[in-house]
Amino acid sequence: MDIALDDRAAAALTGATPPRRAARAGGRPPFPFAAIVGQDEMKLALLIAAVDPSVGGVLVFGDRGTGKSTTVRALAAMLPTMKAVAGCRFNCDPAQAAQLCDACRADPRRVVQTVPVPVVDLPLGATEDRVAGALDIERALAEGVKAFEPGLLARAHRGFLYIDEANLLEDHLVDLLLDVAASGENVVEREGISIRHPARFVLIGSGNPEEGELRPQLLDRFGLSVEVRTPTDLPTRIEVVKRRDAYERNPARFARAWEAANRDLRTRILAARKRLPKTVVPDATLEAAAKLCIALRTDGLRGELTLVRAARALAALDGDAQVTVAHLKRVAPPALRHRLRRDPLDEAVSTTRVERAVAEVFGP
Repeated sequence: MDIALDDRAAAALTGATPPRRAARAGGRPPFPFAAIVGQDEMKLALLIAAVDPSVGGVLVFGDRGTGKSTTVRALAAMLPTMKAVAGCRFNCDPAQAAQLCDACRADPRRVVQTVPVPVVDLPLGATEDRVAGALDIERALAEGVKAFEPGLLARAHRGFLYIDEANLLEDHLVDLLLDVAASGENVVEREGISIRHPARFVLIGSGNPEEGELRPQLLDRFGLSVEVRTPTDLPTRIEVVKRRDAYERNPARFARAWEAANRDLRTRILAARKRLPKTVVPDATLEAAAKLCIALRTDGLRGELTLVRAARALAALDGDAQVTVAHLKRVAPPALRHRLRRDPLDEAVSTTRVERAVAEVFGP
């Protein structure tokens, strides 16, 4: 039996801060997502991931100072709230009985509260215990209880895990993330004691390609890969400076000025999520996606899956009833550019190769 609480009642019960007050309690509000100038591909990729997490996350690679981190943190403030079991350390979804943690599964009278979608930063220098969680071995041996301190993976469950400078992440943390991303579950084992909990999240990574490449195994786990460049046209650069300066002068007033636009985007995400299960992918569109991936000689079938899922989420965002080749064209570069084999006979960058293949397969 689930008991629903509104934000105020849930906050009184758990000691949490209601979502609308959280920004004020935690300091200045983040830069509004709707106010970000340009970088359309990055914003669209993040919106697609917000609509359909099964797309597999977003990797944002590009120049310094182009708003990568700002955009990810702005997304967090714009996301719709979600329902979770009150007091659960893993934000369990009360509507998904099969995915509840042991504590929630054992409690028949689960209290439901509305909470913000978590967006958790994974620092480069984090230890494995901080990421996966830590077991108190002494207490376990002395008292016979599994004392577990949840880590960042537990906090990110049902939300977003953000890795800035993902290409500099240590190998042992990369291996841990790959295991959890594949299974949707985090397992912590120490001295013969084992703890497991659900850990399903959307992986968001950013980095500067000049500082090193990403490990191929981790690169393949990102559904979409976005290239961000410094704007070269004068009006865009001026508008970026004007908006950032206005935000720095008075963050609260700037956030209020863009609140309506952010609310419209939030409504659009919610509508797209409801529309997504009914969005049809015709066989002709599936065939077109497969032809494109064959032309690009992508490894495996993950390219087709991601391409179709991203196109379906885009169609849902646009309010379209079915996925067309036009949707495939728009999401093909971020869905496929990081899945291409190196071709010694073709020195073109990956984006150019995808665009060229799109023109050859679908026509101009």
